Amino acid sequence: MSTTMRSTPAIVLESRVMIRRGLVTSLRNPEAFFTAVALPVALMLLFVYVFGGAMSTDGAYVDYVLPGIILLCAGFGAGTTAAAVAHDMTNGIIDRFRSMPIAAGSVIVGHVVASMARNAIATTLVIAVALLIGWRPSAGPDGWLAAVGVLTVFVLAISWLAATVGLVARTPESANAFTMVLAFLPYVSTAFVPADTLPVALRGFAENQPMTPLIETLRGLWMGQSSTGQAAGDHAWWALGWCVVILVASAVASARLFRRRTS
Repeated sequence: MSTTMRSTPAIVLESRVMIRRGLVTSLRNPEAFFTAVALPVALMLLFVYVFGGAMSTDGAYVDYVLPGIILLCAGFGAGTTAAAVAHDMTNGIIDRFRSMPIAAGSVIVGHVVASMARNAIATTLVIAVALLIGWRPSAGPDGWLAAVGVLTVFVLAISWLAATVGLVARTPESANAFTMVLAFLPYVSTAFVPADTLPVALRGFAENQPMTPLIETLRGLWMGQSSTGQAAGDHAWWALGWCVVILVASAVASARLFRRRTS
């Protein structure tokens, strides 16, 4: 890829081309997209209709469980992104890109934006199903806008982290397997049960890992209260802080890894 100084309009145009490429690639791999959408929906129905009766929460269990399901959805989508980046790094396409006068960063930007688009569609479908089965949020326009903002920052951070994993992995399969760890973090959080119901050995981890403040922020914004009793704003500072740290670390690491692997 060209190492000469490039103008901002040229970089923007090249990034648009790579974003379009990422979206077209997603359309050509419907199985991965369907899995990323169908699995969270199936899990939501499983928890609500099979386990929901045994759960002691205020209101309908779908009101409690939805934020965690949405983060699960983002985690599964991240696996697709990591695999796509790893596939690019191993199938020879990067060598072809290096012979063209395009900005190196546009390749990763294309994957990240395509990931965000996939996650937006998947999240919309999960929310639609939740509304059909009885989810009734109390949020007004401001609450919805804040929730969308938090989700956007989270998906951006986790997508860039997935792209970094794809650069580290040597095969698409190993990249996808590694990001499955991200998909299962919500299980050890307040996504499905309050933290005080967990064993002592897990409670500390559940209360201090990134997913819990994200889940409680969304829960507070949509339903008017979090499961911890704290205001949504208190959780939001931690949630956004985690997202910014993950995003900055992933962006810096991916830039260095990409240069190293394409030098």
